[in-house]
Amino acid sequence: MKKKILFICLSLIIILTTKIQANNIFIKTTVNDQIITNYDIKKESEYLKILNPNLSNLDENQILSLAKNSLINEIIKKKEFERIFDIKEENTLVDEYLKNLYTKLNFDNELDFKNSLSDKNNYSLDEIKEKIKIEILWNEFIFLKYRNQVKINKTVFIKKIEDMSNVERIEYLLSEIVFKKKNEDINLLIKEIETSINEIGFNNTANIYSISESSKFGGKIGWISESNLSEIIFNSLKKIDEGQLTNVLQIGNNFIILKIEEKRSKKVSINKNEELNKMIKFETNKQLNQYSQIYFNKAKLNYSINEK
Repeated sequence: MKKKILFICLSLIIILTTKIQANNIFIKTTVNDQIITNYDIKKESEYLKILNPNLSNLDENQILSLAKNSLINEIIKKKEFERIFDIKEENTLVDEYLKNLYTKLNFDNELDFKNSLSDKNNYSLDEIKEKIKIEILWNEFIFLKYRNQVKINKTVFIKKIEDMSNVERIEYLLSEIVFKKKNEDINLLIKEIETSINEIGFNNTANIYSISESSKFGGKIGWISESNLSEIIFNSLKKIDEGQLTNVLQIGNNFIILKIEEKRSKKVSINKNEELNKMIKFETNKQLNQYSQIYFNKAKLNYSINEK
């Protein structure tokens, strides 16, 4: 009899707890027929803090706004590539991308990363893999759509390589803020971004204003060799030291501000074929990223996004 009473009491507690939790979860946004709840946004915000720990210094409402936009973008990307890809299929690149991710975040191995997610009550490792798969399939979708429009001038690269010698080469650890003019005066937007950098720092400002995929990581894009930089960017970087920012540079239709996180000289032995392939890959990815932004911005206009 006592066991029966205990079972009934436990059942009531579970029912009441579930009801309370359900009452605390509500719809914040819809993207066509897909809902985003306050719980989804909170969970995404904790993940974004892992990608860029400096986000914790922002106002909570700013972080939640970034998280909401991140989820909206993810839903749109998924809906676009689902026309030709089945997300349920296995993708051999997921584990490789996962390793790159936790290494970039300074975790020694997958288990350490998994434990960190558990400690912060964040996404599970499987959920992270699902998010990685969305990015992989989006990139494949963009590649298939625009690969024939990528323009590579091998002659320029070969000339660059011919001018090289087996000496030291400068490499830069860079962060970026990429933005474009919308309806507002570009000078007002630049002023707004510069004020934000002074108040909350470069990396947090990248999270808020940058349209580049690197924005989730606070604008961090990693080590870039001087040989892969355009003349306008290299000439700007030569004028500044570690910790300093370039002036606003216009690259095509976009504007960019770069920050040198670190700078190093590296002795290299030039393998011309390898160097050419690296340059072609770097330039291809750069152009595909630009096409990705263009396509996404156009596609987004076709979705009904409603705030609750």
